[in-house]
Amino acid sequence: MAVKRMWGGRFEATGAKWVEEFGASISFDQQMAAEDLEGSLAHVTMLKETKILPAADADQIITGLKKLQDQLEAGELTFTVENEDIHMNLEALLTDEIGPVAGKLHTARSRNDQVATDLHLYVKHRLPHVIQAIKDLQKVLVEKAAANVETIMPGYTHLQHAQPISYGHYLMAYFQMLQRDVERFEFNRQHTDLMPLGAAALAGTTFPIDRELTAKLLDFQAPYANSLDAVSDRDFVLEFLANAAILMTHLSRLCEEIIMWCSYEFGYLELSDQYSTGSSIMPQKKNPDMAELVRGKTGRVNGHLLGLLTTIKGLPLAYNKDLQEDKEGLFDAVKTIMPSLKVVAGMLETAHVNKEKMAQATERDFSNATELADYLATKGIPFRQAHAIVGQLVLEGLKTGTTLQEIPLVKYQEIDPAIGEDVYHDLQSKVAVERRNSLGGTGFDQVKAQIEAAKQLLSK
Repeated sequence: MAVKRMWGGRFEATGAKWVEEFGASISFDQQMAAEDLEGSLAHVTMLKETKILPAADADQIITGLKKLQDQLEAGELTFTVENEDIHMNLEALLTDEIGPVAGKLHTARSRNDQVATDLHLYVKHRLPHVIQAIKDLQKVLVEKAAANVETIMPGYTHLQHAQPISYGHYLMAYFQMLQRDVERFEFNRQHTDLMPLGAAALAGTTFPIDRELTAKLLDFQAPYANSLDAVSDRDFVLEFLANAAILMTHLSRLCEEIIMWCSYEFGYLELSDQYSTGSSIMPQKKNPDMAELVRGKTGRVNGHLLGLLTTIKGLPLAYNKDLQEDKEGLFDAVKTIMPSLKVVAGMLETAHVNKEKMAQATERDFSNATELADYLATKGIPFRQAHAIVGQLVLEGLKTGTTLQEIPLVKYQEIDPAIGEDVYHDLQSKVAVERRNSLGGTGFDQVKAQIEAAKQLLSK
C-alpha cells in the first residue's frame, strides 16, 4: 500500500484538497524553519552521542540538515501544502537530499515536542531583539528629557490643567513604563528557556535519550520536568503576548498624547515630515498618521492575547490541534511591536518641541492654585481652609479674567497679613515646578536625578 502521508499508514483515503489546506499550517509556520532545523541538528547529535543511531547515519543526516540550512539562508527552499507543516516539509526535503535514512531523524521524538521546541526557540531568539528595541526607545526618551528638564508644560488630570510640570519629567514617566516592559520581557525568558524536546508525543520515550545534552546543545537552561506539561504548555507565549499587549498599550497612550500635542489647539509638538502624511483634498493638513497607526495596532496585539487565552482555556492535556492557533498571533505580535517601537522612537527624536507654547499654556490656567494653597498653609492656615480660600479666588478670577498672580497684595493680606511679596515668586510656573523636589517629583533636581539613574540602568 502506498503511503501518501508520513503518518498515513492506517489511512485508506485522503481528504479533499480544501480540507488539506484547512488543516495545513505551512503558510505561517514556515517562519520557524530555522528553529526547526536547529532543533533537528541538536536532536540527531544527541541520537549519535547516545548511540541510538549509528554514527554513519547520524553524520549523513547532519550533513543533509546543514545543506538545508544553507538553502534556507539562500531562499532556495520550497514548501508545499501537501506536507502540511514545516516539520514534515523539512523532513521531505531532507529525504530528497539524502534518501530514506532521513526517516531515522524522527527517532525518539514527536511533532508534539518538536513544534513546542521550535516555538520556544522562536521566542527565545526574538526576546533579546524586543528588549533592545525598547531600550532604544528609552534612550531617546532620556536624551529628550535631558534637553527639556526646564521646559515647562501643563500637567493634566482628567485632561484638565492640573499643575505645571517639566516636559522632561513627563518623558521620564514613559521611560519608567517601558522599564517595567523590559523587566516583564526579561522574566518571560525564564519560562521560554525550558526545552520540551524529548517529551515525545506526551509520555516520553523508551529510547535512552539524553535530554540534558539536547538542552545544552540548544542553549536551554533545562528540559521540562514533566512530559505532559512540555507538549501542552503555552504559558511562555501567553506571557509574551501579555507583555506585548501592555507594551503596545503604553505606546498607544504616548501616541494619543503626541496626536493631541500636535493639534492646532495644543501646538506643543510638531512632527517631522517623515512621520506625517497629508490630505488628498485639504492642502494644509499634516496628519500624525504613524502615531495613529501605533494606537490602532494596539487593538490588534491585544486581540492576539485574548485569542490565545480563549483557545487554551478549555484544552485537555496534552497536545490538541487547537494549539496550531498559537503561532499566527505570536508571529504578528512580533512583527507589530518591533516597527512600532522604532516609529515611536523616530517620532520623538525628530519632533520639534514648542517650548514657548507649552510655557504659555501654564500662565493663565490657574494651574498654580495648589502653589497658593501650599503657601497659605505655610502661614499657619489649615490646608483644607486654604483650599477653600483659593477655590473662591479662582472662581472670582474666572469671572473677572484675573489670574492669581494679578491679584493685588493688599487683597491677599486681607486673607492673612503675613502674606508677603514672595507669594508672587511662588506663583510663577517655573518656580512652582522647580520647588517640587520631593523624591520622584517634577523639580529640576529630581528630574536630573531620574535621568542619571536611567542612564546608569541603560549602560548595564
